[in-house]
Amino acid sequence: MSTNLKELKKIKIGAVSYLNTKPLLYGIKQSSIIHEIELIEDYPANLATMLMNNEIDVGLVPVAVIPQLQETHIVSDYCIGANGNVASVCLFSETDLDNIETILLDYQSRTSVALCKVLVKHYWEKSNIVFKDGGKDFRNEIKGTTAGVIIGDRALEQRQNTALHIYDLAEEWLHFTQLPFVFAAWVANKKLDDTFIENFNKANALGLKNIDKVVAEENYSIYNLHQYYTQNISYILDEEKRKGLQLFLEYLKTI
Repeated sequence: MSTNLKELKKIKIGAVSYLNTKPLLYGIKQSSIIHEIELIEDYPANLATMLMNNEIDVGLVPVAVIPQLQETHIVSDYCIGANGNVASVCLFSETDLDNIETILLDYQSRTSVALCKVLVKHYWEKSNIVFKDGGKDFRNEIKGTTAGVIIGDRALEQRQNTALHIYDLAEEWLHFTQLPFVFAAWVANKKLDDTFIENFNKANALGLKNIDKVVAEENYSIYNLHQYYTQNISYILDEEKRKGLQLFLEYLKTI
């Protein structure tokens, strides 16, 4: 009976199952905090829905979901962000921006889709582009005047196609706003204990101190993971990223 009660008190944590979260997950799984939580891995849009439905307590969720939550607490000093080229969130096209007529949208992330729409409207100032749901896998449909937003591990794979133009959305955001971008943050839908938050931060930090071990575990040859974790992804949710996040949330209201 006591064991079941203890299980009920575990905090449900949802995390993205992409390569970009591996350092954070490594720290969590190696830390004693793993015994206090139930860890659920899924793709971003699913986690966002789970957080909105109170099926998890905390999620590393696309920041575009924040306005849709009744209660929101960013509970960590760590995130999935970028100070420039992020490599794994890109618009791919056979043609240049001026000739794109349709953009297929990756169903796996709300934030990346919203970021593309913000850039199209406010930075590239293209009013005639049609947005369409890309479905389960639409990469072969990127041809002619049809482009596509692809995120995560699939974007790293798509970069191998040298025939395509690649517009890195985090880099384009930086050109547009002079601010870094936050794709996902650890968001809770309820107030959590301060001690838990402190220990959760320490767990995240542990992973970032062990990048070489994370890279060795993955054995990934498509992209240089050490570069990805140390140069493309920026995990610290600092003041500049918070400014970028707030500005993005304002732009969300316009699309």
